[in-house]
Amino acid sequence: MNNSPEISVVIPAYNCEKTIKETINSVLQQIFANFELIIINDGSQDATLDVISKIPDTRLKVFSYENAGGNVSRNRGLNLAVGNYVSFLDADDIWTPDKLESQLAALQKTPDAHVAYSWTDYIDEEGNFIVSGRRVSVNGDVYEKLLVNNFLENGSNPLICREAIIELGGFDEALKAAQDWDMWLRLAAKYSFVAVPKVQILYRVSSKSLSANLTRQEKYCLQVLENLSQLRPPNSKSTLSSSKANIYKYLTCKALQEPLSKPKGIIALKFLCKYFINDNHRLNQTNFLIKLLLKILAILILPTSIYTNILSKIKAENPKKSFQQ
Repeated sequence: MNNSPEISVVIPAYNCEKTIKETINSVLQQIFANFELIIINDGSQDATLDVISKIPDTRLKVFSYENAGGNVSRNRGLNLAVGNYVSFLDADDIWTPDKLESQLAALQKTPDAHVAYSWTDYIDEEGNFIVSGRRVSVNGDVYEKLLVNNFLENGSNPLICREAIIELGGFDEALKAAQDWDMWLRLAAKYSFVAVPKVQILYRVSSKSLSANLTRQEKYCLQVLENLSQLRPPNSKSTLSSSKANIYKYLTCKALQEPLSKPKGIIALKFLCKYFINDNHRLNQTNFLIKLLLKILAILILPTSIYTNILSKIKAENPKKSFQQ
């Protein structure tokens, strides 16, 4: 009898004592039970290990290393994995109980597919719903569409044939941002995808968003786009323009997330200009562009107390504005 797990789940864990228990439980409560759960403790300095040690389950395996970052941790977990399929989960995100079962069934029903993905909703630090993610369901060769828009949205989403991701060398450890998009694009350039049209990932949004990270994210998103367009050139130049427009739309909206500040307003204005330059459909986006510009100008011109009050009222009237790329 073969007792090997069918699926390997990898969770990179770094200073996540507040969320790791809920994240782990969302895996242990999966309907599909034949998996191993590999936790890579990436040099945590808080009580992360203590929290994990109190969770009794033979499928849970913990490996500790010095801090090396998320990509290295994912690759370490990948190298330890023995399942035919692998899925990665960030230490503050949550899966619905049917996530693994549904994605595995989709892959088994579609023999030529190597990646299954689902839909995402966004939650805050307390677990409250914020906004719905995209509801994209494309199958087969998804490379062009994924190049324009990262509709997988996060690193906690897909179930992947382990041999496929190993063949591609795992995650690019040189990237400091956009690592997930890079990995999914490299998979899409070679393999077929299959969609599970259900919300199965709850992505936790942190309020700790530093403007410096947005500039870094811009750099690496453009690097990923350049690398992948050379690996497998898109069908037209408009694909690259659309991709850049979506990158800058995403970065503009991220810069306008709370907490707001004038430095973030300046960065948002820079991103908005680049969004306008690259957007081939800008004439159809006039109202959206004007709203973003007015919000930025309010942040840059008005005193903090006034623009905070104005924007909070706007937010209350539009509670479900999406901020995804």
